[in-house]
Amino acid sequence: MAHDFPVIVIGGGISGLACGYFLKKSGIEALVLEAADRPGGVVSTRQEAGFLIEEGPQSFTGTRELRALARGLGLAGEMLEADARAPRYVLFRGQLAAAPLSPFAFVRTPLLSGRSKWALVRGALRKTRPPEGDESVAAFVRRKFTSELLERLVAPMVSGIYAGDPERLSLRAAFPSVYELEREHGSLLRGALEARGKDAEERSTISTFRRGNEVLLRALAEALGSSLVCGARARNVCRASIAGRAGFSAQIEKSGGTQTLESHALVIATDPHAAGSLLAELSPELSELLAPIEFAAVAEVALGYEKRQIGGTCDGFGFLAPRQEGLRLLGTVWNSSLFPGRAPEDAVLVTSFVGGALDPDAASLDPQTLAEIVHAELARVMKIRGWPVFQAVKRYLRALPQYNLGHAARIAAVEETCARFPGLWLAGNYLEGPAMGACVKRAHKVAIAAQGFLRQSAPTAATEAT
Repeated sequence: MAHDFPVIVIGGGISGLACGYFLKKSGIEALVLEAADRPGGVVSTRQEAGFLIEEGPQSFTGTRELRALARGLGLAGEMLEADARAPRYVLFRGQLAAAPLSPFAFVRTPLLSGRSKWALVRGALRKTRPPEGDESVAAFVRRKFTSELLERLVAPMVSGIYAGDPERLSLRAAFPSVYELEREHGSLLRGALEARGKDAEERSTISTFRRGNEVLLRALAEALGSSLVCGARARNVCRASIAGRAGFSAQIEKSGGTQTLESHALVIATDPHAAGSLLAELSPELSELLAPIEFAAVAEVALGYEKRQIGGTCDGFGFLAPRQEGLRLLGTVWNSSLFPGRAPEDAVLVTSFVGGALDPDAASLDPQTLAEIVHAELARVMKIRGWPVFQAVKRYLRALPQYNLGHAARIAAVEETCARFPGLWLAGNYLEGPAMGACVKRAHKVAIAAQGFLRQSAPTAATEAT
């Protein structure tokens, strides 16, 4: 016998948990199913030897939606914000140079030649229009500015955000705000100046929680209560008729048994490949659209040192490493400099990332080899003496979705195809951005859409849920 629900959310990462929570707050009881034994996906925090280790995102941008979610969960007092003035560094000719974060800093930075600086001034004054077709990040920077700017600043930034290849990454998909600034204003600077102050609440603050990012996921899980079921693996999704209305059914495997669950609305908040597999019977077209979305493999290496071992700077956000510097590191976050409670008082914690689209085999190396590679490179950059007193390595073979050329058109086709199945939505980091804030924003949007759908097309189900 099938059991029916107003909404079933498949996937208990940040997207699925947030969507289920928003639905529950609106009075609609959603059932959230997670295949793993614990919710949260890649977001995990653990304490070991006095160090607080973040597995997955090291921090998040404090967007409006994420701050509102934290307030709703009673976590506002737990949020920590990094000092906005904390310097960021770029490795240049073996030395750490402060990343230019203001017009004056751009004038003085040793990272760029006079030619690149003039190109930035010229780009601020001259109006341009983006091409009709999709354009890579690399092509955009060369067209608007210089190859030097790409190599020394933009490419490292792309590696830090997406672990991606700027030659393949789509500007329109990966950095839509930059694309829109040129399209609407012709100049990035002119557009940024006009947009400044329009939304004072939407400030970019690097944030976390006092006890780590997993605090948010645990609070969401607690708020969902029995509406969250872990260890429940969904299989193929089909159409179903529920009380004379079109809905969905899914086979659920849990504790060695199988049962059929039905719902009036369905949210799939898994990665795109799992979503495509679930939807293969319902919509082969949707499954084929989702399957080719690429992911970059990344290894995360957390190393702890005694403060006396560090001969160079370790004060600030961290640093990015351009490929031209010859390191395997993509970049390093100085966790204990950004937030309190990340290391014992006499120690520091730094987390480095290796791999990405341009070094895909790195994440497959064994953990000890990765730790040794990262330590050797950090020792040169940060003038570290001796071996780390602590190490933790986590490998993600499918770490970050790649918003490559054609991604925006693909996602538009995905959304159009989904619309042919009223009551079906997708959520996840491959749709509107990989960051936690973007996932929460998408989840909120989906929850509002599902709420409206249920109250309009299935009033009985929505009323029963309230």
